[in-house]
Amino acid sequence: MTGHLELPARTVATSPTEVEVIADQPAFDRLIDALAGEPLLAVDTEAASFHRFEDRVYLLQVSSRARTAVVDPLAVPDFARFARLLADPSIEIIFHDADYDLRLLQRQYGIRAARLFDTRIAAQFLNEPGIGLAALLEKHLGVVLNKKFQRADWSARPLSPEMLAYAATDTHHLPTLRDLLRSELESRGRLAWVEEEFALLEGVAWAPTDAAEPSYLRLKGAKALKGRELALLRALFEWREGTARRLDRASFRILNNEPLFAMAKTPPRSLEELQRVRGVGPETIARRGGEILDAIEQAMAIPERDLPRLPRLPRRPPDPAFDARLERLKVARNLVAQRLELAPGVACPNGTLEEIARRAPTSVVELEGVPGLRRWQRNEFGEELVAASNAVPAADAAD
Repeated sequence: MTGHLELPARTVATSPTEVEVIADQPAFDRLIDALAGEPLLAVDTEAASFHRFEDRVYLLQVSSRARTAVVDPLAVPDFARFARLLADPSIEIIFHDADYDLRLLQRQYGIRAARLFDTRIAAQFLNEPGIGLAALLEKHLGVVLNKKFQRADWSARPLSPEMLAYAATDTHHLPTLRDLLRSELESRGRLAWVEEEFALLEGVAWAPTDAAEPSYLRLKGAKALKGRELALLRALFEWREGTARRLDRASFRILNNEPLFAMAKTPPRSLEELQRVRGVGPETIARRGGEILDAIEQAMAIPERDLPRLPRLPRRPPDPAFDARLERLKVARNLVAQRLELAPGVACPNGTLEEIARRAPTSVVELEGVPGLRRWQRNEFGEELVAASNAVPAADAAD
């Protein structure tokens, strides 16, 4: 099958069961029929952002307790029935670190999951020392994952049996891991906490790029440049992104950020000067040196009056009372995190504390309107947050 998985309808050995390779629509439909009655399914995707400009789902893994299948989305055009499967509230859908998978599935297929269990979130709420899938599987199940294919090009075809077996492992053990983590959450009284987090995940969607700010300004260090340097960075960035989009290659595979900044500060005007720019290799110069120099010349030709200028952001006026409230809230949050044995950011992120400090609530009831504050947080330590927000500073109390 040209352009798709060049594998027959067979299985790839993995331990302790076998992996089905699904490479056509009828086989996928039969799989959906068989899985429709399952109480839970583990799902994972493989994308290729390390290799491709436009990321998408290049492999789908699905496991029940007894069966694991690897699906080639390039060979299966219709995912409508799979979407209905994940939207069925009678089936629990297990992911590890679901956020990006869900955003990809939503953007590409319109898929949303109705009832989630995310083993990464579960591990965070159990204060696991390692919350990556490899660490959790090794600790709880004695399974050691092979990291050989972590940055493999999943858009390539054919995929080797070894790669398919590696991909299948990501979902094969998730039902058992879910059972262990769920049991521990129940015993510690935290299952309702994570279920609230899971419910919020059900609404995630692919967010369009913020058009209010040009993409090149989001590069780290871009806003330290001015005038001509900024124009050069913009021209070089736009050249790189256009080339990456046309070739469907990850941007950094065309040119890293470092040489973009180097050329923005000291623009080469000839191939000889371009050769001295660190990070611009001979192959890039041979294939695209002329394009790079053209982009530089265009930026150098921009009149001074038309050079890009960074917008001046309004400065927040000093608010010592706000700053003091925020610091008290952080202290209170850290004490709560220590008591609950949670990472501070899991207990309550700084952004949520900033919103509380701005609102200065005087009761737990007033916390209900704070964006990002969960119900479980209000119930568990809302009173401590309100008390910290309203505490009288020591100097004022002395007066």
